[in-house]
Amino acid sequence: MNLVAKEYCACRIDDDGVLILSHFAGAAEQLKPDALLVNPYDVEQMADTILKAFRLSRSERGRRMKRMRRLVRKENVFWWVDSFLKAGATLGRRSSLRPKKAAR
Repeated sequence: MNLVAKEYCACRIDDDGVLILSHFAGAAEQLKPDALLVNPYDVEQMADTILKAFRLSRSERGRRMKRMRRLVRKENVFWWVDSFLKAGATLGRRSSLRPKKAAR
């Protein structure tokens, strides 16, 4: 689901469209400022969100999609691996700074 949502954004080269995304999807955290998040088990919320998406102006759809496309382009797999490795290196440095417990 995560890649499908990101691929949808990447493919919207006309900067139009609305992404309605389950808040259970991992991509929801990354795309939540501009995607419309829903609980897919809440039928009323789903209906309300579809209506909200339908009523968004062309300019608002464009602003939201442009921001999501920029985010997907910037925070790609290379960015993710780099941030993961940096976090691991930071944790490694922290653990090496702790005093070692003496063997009993």
